[in-house]
This record gives sequence, C-alpha cells and structure tokens, in this order.
Amino acid sequence: MTNAASSSEKTPSFEMTWGSSTSSGYCSEEEPDSEFEQYFTARTSFFPKTRKDNVTANVKQDEQIEWGKQELTTADIQQKVKEYNAQINSNLFMNTNKDGSYTGFIKVQFKLARPVSVPPPKKGGHDAGGRKATGVKRRTSFYLPKDASKHLHISSRTSAREVIEVLLKKFTVVDNPGKFALFERSERHDQVYVRKVSDNESPLRLRLCTGPNEKVLSFVLKENETGEVNWHAFSMPELKNFARMLQREEEEHVKQIVKRYALARARMREALAGSTPG
Repeated sequence: MTNAASSSEKTPSFEMTWGSSTSSGYCSEEEPDSEFEQYFTARTSFFPKTRKDNVTANVKQDEQIEWGKQELTTADIQQKVKEYNAQINSNLFMNTNKDGSYTGFIKVQFKLARPVSVPPPKKGGHDAGGRKATGVKRRTSFYLPKDASKHLHISSRTSAREVIEVLLKKFTVVDNPGKFALFERSERHDQVYVRKVSDNESPLRLRLCTGPNEKVLSFVLKENETGEVNWHAFSMPELKNFARMLQREEEEHVKQIVKRYALARARMREALAGSTPG
C-alpha cells in the first residue's frame, strides 16, 4: 500500500480501489423538450407536504456519537493505528506519517434512490447503447446498483465533502456534489443510528476511532435531503423545466378550483329554480 498522504490540507491525495460494476442500466434523452422531467422524482409537487417519519422505531437519526469528539495526540494516533491494524484480516492497513497525519481505507456504500447524470458521448463517438453520437446535446442518466460499495484510500486530512467529490469524479457524474451527503451508520443495542457527516469532518478519523467493524460504523452516500429544494444545485435547463412543471401544476389547480365553484353554482341555481316562493 502506498503512502497517499499530502503535506498540505488543501491538496489531499486519493487512491482508489473499486470492486463493483458502475451501473445497472442507463437511458438517454435529448434536452430540448422534456429533457429533465422524467428524472425529477424527488417530489410530486413543489409545495411541501406533511410527511410521516419514514424512520422505523429501531432507527434513530442525527444521534450524536462521542467518538467524533475525541482529541487525539500523536501518541494516541500511533496506538490506535496499531490496534486498528491488528483487528483487520486484509491488507487495508492504516499508516502514520511523519507530519502527524495518517492514511487508510474507508468503504462507502451507495444508497441512491434517483439516477445520476453523466456527460453526453463525444461527437463522432458512440454512446453506451452503441449508437453513433450526433451533434444534439444529450443527457445520459443511470441508476447505481443499490448494493454498490467502493473503497477509497484517503488521508486523515480528507474531508467528507472531498470524499463525495472524488466518488462522483470516478463515475464522471456531473450532478452538483451539493445534491449528495455522506452519512455514518452504526448499530448499537439492537438499534440503528444514522447521522449526516458534516462537510469538514474527517471520515478516516471516524474510522480510526471506531475500529474496522462495519456494524460499529459504516459510511453511506445518499441524496442530501434537507427538507427544502436547493435550487442552486440545479443547472439552468433543469430550472427551466421545473418552471414549466410548476406552471402546469398551477394551471391544473386553477382548473380544479374553477370546476368546483362552477359545479356548486349550478347546484344552487337548480335549487333556486325548483323552490317555490314564500
């Protein structure tokens, strides 16, 4: 295993090992008409609705976990690295560096409910379906396998946001990294705890403090569900398409209201016509 540490926090280095296929299918659509509409599956309406908590009784979210708060000295790090390496049965060891940092592997599971977007095939080339690419701008999307997982060789200075960015780069995903978030999952006392890892946290530090047991701690990449739509994370064509969808939704609501009032008015007139004075 090579030493992949960087001497600067701004330039962390990555080494990756990959062990599963990249997709379970793809589709390609031309942009001009309804280019993004079929991919917008996050909401059936732009207006927020009251939703039931989809977390089961044995799953708790945003549970504060103490191991991420531990202050580690150089001696602590060396000792923990030694204990960590003694527990694993593979060659995915951690290594300490002279500058006080350390490198190692983390495993990230993909739990994405929506397709991801990749660049269109180059002009003159062929897309994934074997068709010759034309000058028409296309958007290709595919679903990642639900059981897909990747190993990343990172530094203790690598942040969660950088982990997300390098995962997307590996798959040439062009979606805004802000659409995704890294979560930590742990099983304790017959309960599952899920917490969103903040952008500046070090996943490798969490891995070191908890040990290699995936039940104690595992990392999951999911959509960044904040409860509100982050419009800045979408491209201009997407925003234009959403505006058209919003207009259609508004027109449909107006039609329903007009129809309801027209029906009520007609019934009142029938009642008035059938009634006798006095």
